[in-house]
Parts: sequence; C-alpha cells; structure tokens
Amino acid sequence: MKRRHASSGSPFEAQFGFARAVRQGDRILVAGTGPIEVDGTSTPGDAAAQAERCFTLILRAVEDLGGSAKDVVRTRMLLTDPADQQAIGEVHARFFGEARPAATMAGVAWLCRPEWKVEIEAEAIIEG
Repeated sequence: MKRRHASSGSPFEAQFGFARAVRQGDRILVAGTGPIEVDGTSTPGDAAAQAERCFTLILRAVEDLGGSAKDVVRTRMLLTDPADQQAIGEVHARFFGEARPAATMAGVAWLCRPEWKVEIEAEAIIEG
C-alpha cells in the first residue's frame, strides 16, 4: 500500500524532516502537533486556546488523508503545567467526545518553544 503524507505548513516539517501525518493503509498517524500558526508564530493565549489550535491542525491532517474525528482512536496530550488538565480535557471532549479515543495526558518539563503549554499527537483507523 502506498504511503501518503499530509503537511500543516509548519516550518519544523522541512527543517526536521517529518510529515504532520502519514497514512499507511487504514492507519493515520499524526505527529506531535504544537500550537503553531500559519505564519510560524505560536498560538497566543491559554492552554485551552493552544489545545484548540493543536486539535484543529490534527483534524485537518486526518481529513486531508481521508479520515474524520470519528476515526481517531488514540490521542496523546503533553502538558507543561498539570493545572491545565481540565481546560485541555474539555477541548478534547469537544473534538472527540463522541469518538471517545483512548487518551493519554502526561506532564513534561518542556516543549519545542517555551510559550507552548501543550503538544498533541493522534492516531486514526479508517474502517471500510
């Protein structure tokens, strides 16, 4: 089966040699996605605003490769502040509450940019 890629336009993709997402067969794997805007700046605001941007980029990549939110079976959310769990969890529920993917939320010491409060990755399986 042919491998397909999706790009978000992040400057890190070319610089670090990766794709935002890869589809191989019925699986879509979305790389760790930070809150980055089209112009390369970081999404301003609190953890919920940044999570919203991450999930938007993730879903765009999944959709570009033929999937949808209902196909997402796993998410991994990396947070720099445990106090942001509730806010990020609420955003997760808005995007994936119906699909209810297996989800991990873990604390980390740092992310690629000091202003990032969250980075998220996902996996989807396309049925049929």
